[in-house]
Amino acid sequence: MISGEIEPDEGKVTLSPNVKAGYLPQDLVELGDGTVIHFLRSRAGLLGLGEELDATRGRISECPEGSRELAGLLALHETLERDFAHKGGYEFDATARKVLRGLGFAPGDADRCCGEFSGGWRMRIALAGVLLQKPDILLLDEPTNHLDTESMEWLEGWLRDHRGVLIFVSHDRRFADKMATEVAELARGEITHYQMGYERYLTEAEAARERLGRVIEDQKERILHMQRFVDRFRYKASKATQVQSRIKQLEKMEIYEMDAPSKTVNIRFPDAPRSGWEVVSGKGLSKSYGEIRVFRDLDVEINRGQRVALVGVNGAGKSTLLRLLSGAEGPDAGEVRLGHNVRRAYFSQESSQNLDYSHTVWEEASRTGSKVTEAEKRSLLGAFLFSGDDIRKPVRVLSGGEKSRLALFKLLLSDTNFLILDEPTNHLDANTLEIFEEALLQYGGTILIVSHDRFFLDSLADRVLELRDGALYDYPGNYSRFIEKREESRAFRAGDEAGGVKNQAERADGPSMTLKNTADTAGQRKKRQQEAQERNRVYRERKVFMDKIGPLEKSIAAGEARRDEIDALLCQAEILADSAKVRELFLERGAVTEKMESDYIEWERLSEALEGVS
Repeated sequence: MISGEIEPDEGKVTLSPNVKAGYLPQDLVELGDGTVIHFLRSRAGLLGLGEELDATRGRISECPEGSRELAGLLALHETLERDFAHKGGYEFDATARKVLRGLGFAPGDADRCCGEFSGGWRMRIALAGVLLQKPDILLLDEPTNHLDTESMEWLEGWLRDHRGVLIFVSHDRRFADKMATEVAELARGEITHYQMGYERYLTEAEAARERLGRVIEDQKERILHMQRFVDRFRYKASKATQVQSRIKQLEKMEIYEMDAPSKTVNIRFPDAPRSGWEVVSGKGLSKSYGEIRVFRDLDVEINRGQRVALVGVNGAGKSTLLRLLSGAEGPDAGEVRLGHNVRRAYFSQESSQNLDYSHTVWEEASRTGSKVTEAEKRSLLGAFLFSGDDIRKPVRVLSGGEKSRLALFKLLLSDTNFLILDEPTNHLDANTLEIFEEALLQYGGTILIVSHDRFFLDSLADRVLELRDGALYDYPGNYSRFIEKREESRAFRAGDEAGGVKNQAERADGPSMTLKNTADTAGQRKKRQQEAQERNRVYRERKVFMDKIGPLEKSIAAGEARRDEIDALLCQAEILADSAKVRELFLERGAVTEKMESDYIEWERLSEALEGVS
């Protein structure tokens, strides 16, 4: 409502004049088919302005000298250029690339098409677009859902420097504690403000709940006492006045109520029909998007009853591999083959692929093809916290958590024995996550899952597949064992490749990886010395660039500050009345802008060179 996405049934949302709000929904937004930088320019309101400025320059070059049309075009060009500079147009691309790097993108990603990225990366692009709008009010709905630790830390730094208002919703308790200076608690249809951080709020809210509990108990005793008096003396004439007085008090009394305990979702997957031993296999799988190759000649096999976690850095191709194995997308080369009697179901991290936004909750629930009766469906929807009028809600207005629950409900009604799950926990609260985890542990079929929740994977997985550098590495055991083995792998990766990282061994429940230490103590000591020398070399080379980048960033910051000061002065009536002063300020502003443009070009050159040092 604050962003203007939807209108309230009653009441009105009012923003102060010239106040701009930037909104990041927790669900995926449409980015279009253009490049990332094209999308970011569009979101910042620079695309049309830049195109108009270029068109005006072209018309000026074709216009005869001294003509009236030329004079008009020059005046228009001056206005457009002033607006473009005021919006940061000249330094925008460099700033945008800096933001993208902070969110984990590679240097060349700005020039790739948005459609080449997975859902998690597209959400990062959308987040970058909101940040680069530099709005007065930032509205962020679960901004950390698709971020890794490094990107979260960068975002927290950016948000701390944000000069405007930040309003966010987050299940990430650590993020909330670091970012919130006050808390607005929505409960019982009312908002209560706490002028404090999140951790202190939790303590104060619990204390307030205890106080309310005592008030409710006291009120109950008073009501009981007055009701007894009324019942006892209702028909006694001498007490009629006192009886009427107590009846009126009871009628006028505002009854305090405690929030009902939070409802919990009831998730239990039905018995899975038995499949063949080989559930799914992929042979020679290759996939590219344009010139970007995700992986090539990849082999994978998953067997009955396994709970497999697919891990890897963002952009490694995890979601792509899930789409291939689910049949949602075809490989460029290779073949995906399902085993005997395998019935797969796919949960995408993009809710638009799980649900039809044009339907209501009930219409989506009725599309499952399950033999469950209408009454049983209503009961199950109630178990998933969709009751009463909730089932008439359009899917498009549901929160991220509600969409996830509805998609899980549809999975529950599917007759499956192979679940393919891409970030199913992103929008689930802690209680629902715990119940969902328990349901998966009880599930009798096979599971392939991608999740950033390490604790969740640790309790669920009995096999881990790591997608790294276009190749698949196989580790038996849970997530903790994978971390242990991966660290061993990194320690010995510089050794004999054939006898180390990819040495396969057989185990009862499928293929696995074993790591063999073939290096002697002297060799390891020499290796550590070489690694230390290499680190020193990289440090020295990086320091050359960092020593130049630091002063440049200070110069850019000083230029931006002075430009803002000049813009503020040019809005003052007494300054505008002095034409000589106006001319002086415009000349200074032009010089400052020109110096900033030069600094930005050099900063981007040095930053790209720094990225190449390894």
